Amino acid sequence: MRKSDQSNFNNIIAKIIKKSLFTERQIEIILKQKDLLETNFSISKGAYYRQVSQSREKVIALFYSIVLLRGLGILLPDDIDVISKLSEQVSVIHNSDVFPEREDDVMQVIDRVIRQACNL
Repeated sequence: MRKSDQSNFNNIIAKIIKKSLFTERQIEIILKQKDLLETNFSISKGAYYRQVSQSREKVIALFYSIVLLRGLGILLPDDIDVISKLSEQVSVIHNSDVFPEREDDVMQVIDRVIRQACNL
């Protein structure tokens, strides 16, 4: 996360991003490309388009990974359901305020659900 800039995300979303394959800047760029975030980036045009390309390649690799894991039976239909329900909850969290004293509890639940679904 950039030290001098204010984050576009609440603490829980920022913590989820840190555990993901993406950086906060890449998520901002993906949201901007999907017209889901209006922000100006304080980077050169070339650096911005490099980040766009990197973000696109990561999303493509993520989709290939999902197809592969699902196709090989590693990611099961129940796992997809759990991920979908968890994603819906994260969407609610993204659009609301969570009391700071509850943030760790929320992250523990998310982490537990993801680890149980992974079960390797």
